[in-house]
Amino acid sequence: MPLIRSPFRIGALAAGMLAATLVLSTARSEEPQWRHGVSLFGDLKYPAGFKHFDYVNPAAPKGGVVRLGTTGTFDNLNVVVAYVKGNLAANIGIIYDSLMESSLDEPSTEYGLVAEAVRYPDDFSSATFRLRPQAKWHDGKPITADDVIYSFEVLKKNSPQLAAYYNHVVKAEKSGDHEVTFTFDIKGNRELPQILGQITVLPKHWWEGTDAQGRKRDVAATTLETPLGSGPYRVKSFEPGRSITFERVADYWAKDINVNVGRNNFDEIRYDYFRNTDVMREAFKAGQLDFRLENSAKDWATAYDFPAVRDGRVLKEEFPIRNMGVMQSFAFNIRRAKFADPRVRDAFNYAFDFEEMNKQLFYSQYFRIDSYFKGTELAWNWRPEPGTEATAAAAIPAAASGLPEGQELAILETVRDKVPPEVFTKPYKNPVNGDPQAVRSNLREALRLLKEAGWEVRDRKLVNVKTGEPMTVEVLLSEPTFERVALFYKPSLERLGIQMTVRTVDDAQYENRLRNWDYDMIVASWAQSLSPGNEQRAYWGSAAADQPGSRNYVGIKNPAIDTLIDRVIFAKDRAELVAATRALDRVLMWNHYVVPQWTYGKSRTARWDRFGRPQKMPEMRSRRHSRAAAS
Repeated sequence: MPLIRSPFRIGALAAGMLAATLVLSTARSEEPQWRHGVSLFGDLKYPAGFKHFDYVNPAAPKGGVVRLGTTGTFDNLNVVVAYVKGNLAANIGIIYDSLMESSLDEPSTEYGLVAEAVRYPDDFSSATFRLRPQAKWHDGKPITADDVIYSFEVLKKNSPQLAAYYNHVVKAEKSGDHEVTFTFDIKGNRELPQILGQITVLPKHWWEGTDAQGRKRDVAATTLETPLGSGPYRVKSFEPGRSITFERVADYWAKDINVNVGRNNFDEIRYDYFRNTDVMREAFKAGQLDFRLENSAKDWATAYDFPAVRDGRVLKEEFPIRNMGVMQSFAFNIRRAKFADPRVRDAFNYAFDFEEMNKQLFYSQYFRIDSYFKGTELAWNWRPEPGTEATAAAAIPAAASGLPEGQELAILETVRDKVPPEVFTKPYKNPVNGDPQAVRSNLREALRLLKEAGWEVRDRKLVNVKTGEPMTVEVLLSEPTFERVALFYKPSLERLGIQMTVRTVDDAQYENRLRNWDYDMIVASWAQSLSPGNEQRAYWGSAAADQPGSRNYVGIKNPAIDTLIDRVIFAKDRAELVAATRALDRVLMWNHYVVPQWTYGKSRTARWDRFGRPQKMPEMRSRRHSRAAAS
């Protein structure tokens, strides 16, 4: 399941909707048992009736204001159309509750929130959620089964990503006074009950009603009318494109539910919008913001030497990222003919001098990405960190020879005739640059690949031999932070005769161009949870390639990848899931769909020393992940 920037609850759904597969019950019975939680890796950590999560302070004081910052703008408060229309306000999903709530100290685990329990048959052909009778909206009306059904239907209808996500959920119906049953058109998809637990529940009566002017509301349209919620916060005030403030709901119905104890402690949460990250950083340094997640290696090294840091009023702290992997890259739009040949795309990688860029721009802080699941045991080339070999998750073996073997090889054999032969004969490696001799050698290899693909240099321009079309590429950006990266790349491409331009547009134009596939190349990142599943269809599946708003930015239509995605989704145990994911990873890498960039493995944070934090931090804490996660 995905770990992406989410329009819904940051925390409950983390920058995009966390997902997991479920544990098969060892006991079979005629009637499926009710469960207070669901998990991937075995028994749940917390028993039924647990008091609170271990990583919270149940006696944490309530009060105060926290001021956060974000870039861009917003013109919409309707989460339903977040992926297709407008720009959604920061963290607006905090006003809603979901059926279940994620635990942050277990990978891919959820416990009941609006739903107090869930059950499903052994073949995973359906899932039933039992709602808490005390659950209510901020206007005092109860949250009903009709609300859940309505939410599922409008989200699936109006969100391309969720339509793909819920593709096999064919029916939602009321099966009791406080029960909703979802029926699936397939069996064995073990993650479906859990991703349904992540549904943001919307108030049917409010959306089907009228506004203050008597106009009927339209759930399929953007709106700046303050929506009705049920969650721990409500919208207090906002200025479109400038700021939004949430206030804690004093009589929140679920404040004493175990998954909420010790959480939601601020009386107010305010988001201020800034033109770019540089301006936002200066606001933080001036004390106008309380917390900052720093994505720039350069600025982490140079921009935090100011008096408040030196005298301890601002604290810098890095946190290891344990709950996700990532692919961040220059991503091609292969819907455009000039990028259709993988040899052309591979040539672009040979021209990318990461080593020199890392030294000059990033203070040598980064390492190169060579997997779509980098940083997790799901990567094709995974190795446990030194000292952790004995406790590697589920005793999953590390990749030994660098070539597929065992169950992974058996899975790849089923698509052997549809994948690059190198999948079976060579471990994937990015070209290594960093010195003049290596750069010259790699540029020669790039020219060789381009020539094989039907391109040659004429009058210092790379042109298509058949059509005479020059090779040009526009790198589309949404903020200036990455301009220096693209411009560093530009001279290397120009040595191949490729004309590169860099275009930075405002957030609204950027989103519209993405939705219409109107770009040559973008900086794209895909965050991956520890248990990938149905979201892989939205990332790389053929059906998503033509769906506006999907995250198949590249435009991949590859039957072998579709087959491997299904193997991931229908894996019967953890070992098979890892093997299938590694197989998918290899095939994605060897098709050269992207020019991989870099990662760091830690979150860099700075905060004014005004707040406490839990003594015990959650092991699987989430990280907000933007389009350009590290620069």
